[in-house]
Amino acid sequence: MFLNPSKSMRNTTNVWLQGLLGGAVAVSGAAAFAQSSVTVYGSVDQYVSHLRSSSGRSVTALEDGAILRSRLGFRGQEDLGGGLYTKFQLEMGINADNGTQADSTRGFDRQSWVGLGGGWGEVRLGRQNDVIFGRGDYIDFTSRTLGSMVNNFGVPSRFDNDIAYISPRIAGLLFEAHYAMAETGGPARQAIYQAGLDYANGPYRVGYAGLYARAPQDAAFTAPVRYDNLYANYDYGKGKVYLAFVRSNNSTASSAGRNAGTILGNVGGVVAGSNADVDRYFHVWQLAADYRVLPQLRVGALWGRISDRSNQGGGASGGAIAAYYDLSKRTTLYAVAERLNNDSNAGFRLAASGGIKSNLAGDDVNGRSITGMQVGMVHRF
Repeated sequence: MFLNPSKSMRNTTNVWLQGLLGGAVAVSGAAAFAQSSVTVYGSVDQYVSHLRSSSGRSVTALEDGAILRSRLGFRGQEDLGGGLYTKFQLEMGINADNGTQADSTRGFDRQSWVGLGGGWGEVRLGRQNDVIFGRGDYIDFTSRTLGSMVNNFGVPSRFDNDIAYISPRIAGLLFEAHYAMAETGGPARQAIYQAGLDYANGPYRVGYAGLYARAPQDAAFTAPVRYDNLYANYDYGKGKVYLAFVRSNNSTASSAGRNAGTILGNVGGVVAGSNADVDRYFHVWQLAADYRVLPQLRVGALWGRISDRSNQGGGASGGAIAAYYDLSKRTTLYAVAERLNNDSNAGFRLAASGGIKSNLAGDDVNGRSITGMQVGMVHRF
């Protein structure tokens, strides 16, 4: 009637060990299945800008966002198992020179989306950078920011209610498509369509990024707004050579200058179909190159031409030289000198990653030549 104590102890110990091991495996498996990460990131970019017009007027100011708009962001990713993952990004712009929000009407004006991905690619839903904005690093050595003639023309940046698909890179080729819904009470035809192709092979890269946005059928001007961008660059070891071409009709007058506005908002909106300038196209050509003098020092130069295809004298030409010195992996000092020469009926202005709040306008822009000198620092965290 009595059990063997040694045998009973062995059985009890085995059961206990098996239970402990099973629990550990279960906990470990659950932890692996729900593995996730969240990152807080951002940048602070401040520079002193001096602008001078051929009219004689000049303005000097502390500005934000020469090459990286100051921002605060949160991004994360969770492994769902089976090769699937989910991710999100929330990002807000900041005016670091005075501590205010870049857009007081939005909490996260730059990006606010959630996505699902796997070996088949990635789908994102929400406000996000468009396909054109995402190609900035491939356009010129400024990453299409301060000093870039393509940037002076204007770049559509991001849109609300955007559904995007980004393919995996296969044999060097990546495909991207966006469909930004028009949820303003207007017809579905006012949605914004985007597509992009990027091919990278060793030191060579070529690609296309485009946007197409229609007006209502009963609008006074029904032509769609387009922005087509072709680019190519070559990495020669010490630097890169860049060539970019843009064809677009997204330029119009504002109170700041004859070409200081856009028909389709650069950071959201739809085409109203009320602007006659939609029938006026521009071609933008730009050639750029940079060279790494030292491991910490990079210099670059570019030249570009904005051509008014309507022959109304609304084009411009100009260029820039710049230097970037890395104090660390996160902190860079920079200096830019640029020149923009407006044709007699043009009114383009200098632009940066963030809007230049103390910019020239009106008669100091229209038909004028503008010189810019900027020195600043950007820190990434």
